[in-house]
Amino acid sequence: MSDDNSDLEDEFEDALEVQTLPNTMDLMTAISEGKVAIHYFFNNKFYEAQEILKPWVGRSMYHTVGNATFNFLEAVLTFERKSIERASSSLKLSIQLCNYYRKKNTFSESLGKMVKKPNYDLYTPEEIHAELCFAESLLLKALLTFIEDETLVSFIRAGLKIRSCYNSYKECNTILNSRTWGDDEPHKVHFESGVRIGIGLFNLMISLLPGRVIKLLEFIGFSGSKEKGLSELFLCYNLKSGLMHVLSVLALLAYNLIIKYFVSQEEGDLEFCDKVLNNQLTLYPEGAWFLYFKGRLELIQGNIKDSIIWYIKSWKSQDVWPQFHHICFWELTWANCMLGDWKEADVYASYLLKESKWSRTIYSYQKASIMLMNNEEDLTDDDLSTITSLMCNVPKWKQRIAGKSLPMEKFAIKKAERFASQNNHLVLPALELLYIWNYFKIISKKWELCDNVYRIIDKCYKNFQQNPDQFGKQYASDNNALILLLKGSCLRHMGKPLQAEQCFKDIISMEKNIKYDTYIVPFSLFELALIYKSKGNFEKAAEILEDAKKNYSGYSLDTRLHFLVHSELTEINNQKNRYNVT
Repeated sequence: MSDDNSDLEDEFEDALEVQTLPNTMDLMTAISEGKVAIHYFFNNKFYEAQEILKPWVGRSMYHTVGNATFNFLEAVLTFERKSIERASSSLKLSIQLCNYYRKKNTFSESLGKMVKKPNYDLYTPEEIHAELCFAESLLLKALLTFIEDETLVSFIRAGLKIRSCYNSYKECNTILNSRTWGDDEPHKVHFESGVRIGIGLFNLMISLLPGRVIKLLEFIGFSGSKEKGLSELFLCYNLKSGLMHVLSVLALLAYNLIIKYFVSQEEGDLEFCDKVLNNQLTLYPEGAWFLYFKGRLELIQGNIKDSIIWYIKSWKSQDVWPQFHHICFWELTWANCMLGDWKEADVYASYLLKESKWSRTIYSYQKASIMLMNNEEDLTDDDLSTITSLMCNVPKWKQRIAGKSLPMEKFAIKKAERFASQNNHLVLPALELLYIWNYFKIISKKWELCDNVYRIIDKCYKNFQQNPDQFGKQYASDNNALILLLKGSCLRHMGKPLQAEQCFKDIISMEKNIKYDTYIVPFSLFELALIYKSKGNFEKAAEILEDAKKNYSGYSLDTRLHFLVHSELTEINNQKNRYNVT
């Protein structure tokens, strides 16, 4: 048992007091049943999966961890207090059970660990897997803590749990590499797959954080390498018979199809995703997760209408977890926005507002923004009343997670206030959201999509040139800057860098006159840097990115831009090294 976990002993005050657990299941049978439960789960047979696990919860580690994982997923998807409490209780039981089975060190053995490595060959298979299951359970408990309680103390406790979990995974990795494994240990592949995915996810997650956060984490003992993270995940993926194989598939799909599009401008490995999804949809033809990812793959390739078909298949594939429908509704909302089908987009935005508990603030602003994209003459009095009511409710539904407001909620609240002060008008609000969520990159895959969006922006631009004060003189510069940001980004994606560059330079020149939408200037600098990067002028690009990072703060969505800047600086350094550019 790792001494690094001593700061969490209070978690285990009510740990299992029994000396032996009656009717325990042998390790390989537990793992085998765990694989069956996972297979059921990804085939939408959620009830059958839980029925396999429940009889052995509290006695078998893998049954208990599996049950806790299902409860955790439900809590994250629903945000309902009862689901969160149930997940918290099941994860606490899982931690207690794993701690019961972990290697117990005497005082002399603990002292010995300070001067030499323990002999992991003396660990039983149960003790080895208990260490791994403990790390997995503690990670989920730490993540749950962020939504379980909003206090600062809870936030700190979550950090301590993650630190403990990280140390436990490192210990598992040491066991994997230093233990003498026999040919008659079939459990090794399952242990290795669990270690690989844990180490991989930690490295990948930490590497994606902004530089200043990474430096702080390194100071307290964390480190992360994107290359190391992806390498470990691929090693887990190649362990086809390992218990965690399918979870490594999900992790790699999520990274390439979602995360990369949130934190960077780089493409994911779409060829790999296509190959993997073909395999997984053969195994799980009605699996909601893989149908969703297939839709996401089509979306990223610019095949918007095909993506809509797959998202609807995912939505319709199961009704046990209606919360998963909301993920599809989110994608369907923006897919239809990219097509300019505001009426259909509004249908799915309405579903989210009515059914999902994630963020009514964001959903209400989103729906109102989409409705505002229709021509004014097409909006009825009822439509205008609905939009006004939605905007009034945006600040009322604000929430706090881990003691902090969500950046996107704060952005929506500012925009709702602006709507009221501009006589119930906003400038291209849904296109602004498309830009913020990085969907312009997807629109650029098909000329007709990008051209359609550009025409909407250009029409608005020409209108404002004729009457820049139409929504109030005090907002003229802000509104003009927003239109130029959207226009410039669209032009950049259409392969017109000179025209795009002029848009961003015009924004920077009016910086002193921009009073409210201050995020536009640093985001314009980011866009300008991408143009210089595309020309091969890495030094200039890096200089502009550093300017955006160091000289601007306190604006809306600053954390999001820091992620993007960090990713681009890393990519520029890699390219400079690749081409020996100084």
